[in-house]
Amino acid sequence: MRSFRPFTALLALLLTAGSAGSAAADVRAGEWVSYRDAYRSMVMFEKYGGPKNLLQNQLEVQPREHGVSLDGVQLVLAGKANQLNLPLDPLGRAVFPLQKAAYDENAALLLNHKGLTFSLRPQVTIAPRADGVYDSAELRAACAQALGYARYVDASQRGRQCVGVRFVFPKKSDVGARVRRGDGREHPLAVASGPAFAGDADDGFQVVNYRFGPDGERAQVTAYDAPLAIVPVFE
Repeated sequence: MRSFRPFTALLALLLTAGSAGSAAADVRAGEWVSYRDAYRSMVMFEKYGGPKNLLQNQLEVQPREHGVSLDGVQLVLAGKANQLNLPLDPLGRAVFPLQKAAYDENAALLLNHKGLTFSLRPQVTIAPRADGVYDSAELRAACAQALGYARYVDASQRGRQCVGVRFVFPKKSDVGARVRRGDGREHPLAVASGPAFAGDADDGFQVVNYRFGPDGERAQVTAYDAPLAIVPVFE
């Protein structure tokens, strides 16, 4: 198998229900997707010259049929001589390999389940912390970086502002988070069921929304469990 360099940045900008949506256009297709088109959509983030050290970017598989489960599904990079299986995380995202050979031959990206039609969407999210503790100032900075990139690829985002972040946790799990304000007050954040990203079906992920307070307010958010994604929220 030919060696490859993983593209380790990931992203999610939700545009509906108060969340920011993917700023880059979907890579649309039927039962297969052009590797070259997916490559171009992902390399845009890599070439972006603005601050992005607090962000991650990854490709999300979106089935075109409503209600289709991705359990057991993998994204497959199928070239003339080689095939590479790309596992999906619980949100349907895969680490995208940058392969010159696959680009030159315009290899196909398809799913290992025949008959499934799908599209690919770049998703940019905020990088999680190993200790699960997030300072509000750092979350604001990360959200600002995501908004800067969103405005870079989509001029319609220029009228939006960062208002908070959304923690996405596994389905049917006992999760949560709490916030401690600068004055010492502490309280849990509400947990709801919802979709991970804009345009996705409501698959019952557990989500916690944290809205920023007034400018300059000090606060700290602690997640009880590792989130699948931390999504910047724009309004």
